[in-house]
Amino acid sequence: MPPQLTEEQIQHVLQGIRVPPQPQILVDLQMEQAMPSADNSQIARLIRQDVSLSGMMLKFVNSPCYGLTNKITSIEQALDLLGPSTVVNIVNGLSIKGEMTDDTIVRLTRFWDTATDIAMVSAAIAKHIGSKNPDESYALGLFHNAGIPLMMSRFKDYDDVMVEAYSSPELRITDVENRYFNTNHAVVGYYTAKSWNLPRHICEAIAEHHNGEQYFAGDDTSKASQKKTLLAILKLAEHFCGDYHVLGQQDEDYEWRRIGKGVLEYVGLSSYDLSTMAENFRDMGIRVYWRQDS
Repeated sequence: MPPQLTEEQIQHVLQGIRVPPQPQILVDLQMEQAMPSADNSQIARLIRQDVSLSGMMLKFVNSPCYGLTNKITSIEQALDLLGPSTVVNIVNGLSIKGEMTDDTIVRLTRFWDTATDIAMVSAAIAKHIGSKNPDESYALGLFHNAGIPLMMSRFKDYDDVMVEAYSSPELRITDVENRYFNTNHAVVGYYTAKSWNLPRHICEAIAEHHNGEQYFAGDDTSKASQKKTLLAILKLAEHFCGDYHVLGQQDEDYEWRRIGKGVLEYVGLSSYDLSTMAENFRDMGIRVYWRQDS
């Protein structure tokens, strides 16, 4: 993870990149969740204060991704069905998107689509393997690439560098970014998540999400940990959802080629499991890029 830097060092790392402030609704929701007995009705009231946001959330929850038999019509129903943590995670993603201009959102359409898919797939994988906190996997899936919009806004050629980064069979994606920009989206995402007061281990997982070789390649013998499990779930979700294709415009997932075997051994999944899960995700309305031979 990035070392604890001084404010001056952080400004150097983020030179020319403005980390957006955490939207006020996120602050209010975090404060409510921190109460000894969080009140669902109060959470619903906070969300309903933003008519546009609550409308977008209901539209999102009623989308084919969740496969609901009967569409819900209120924030309270969403809370009862999904639980407050999942609802708040969805609000977080939608509110951050709402802070951007229309032009920026159009440019980042691929980014937002894949982030949402990866979040849902991460939560589903976490439940499948018996992880204790699928909501944390959802949050990591949603925010792991939070640095990408900020890098795009700062560097006009960032899209081209991202394509080059995903096309390297040997180099880490962040290595290529560092060569051009002296920073990368994982570092920027780490400081963004930290400034938003996301849990420390999620911030650290964001920082390390392209350091998979450290955990899953070669003769790695590091013990199971909360962060390692989060990273394994995320890498599998990214592979299912085709980050390498959607963001990197590649037909081959070189990062998965290097770490995939180790990831599957760690989470205890077989090719048959992946095939079944892929079909389930497609039924949820998620575009899946995983192939039997991948």
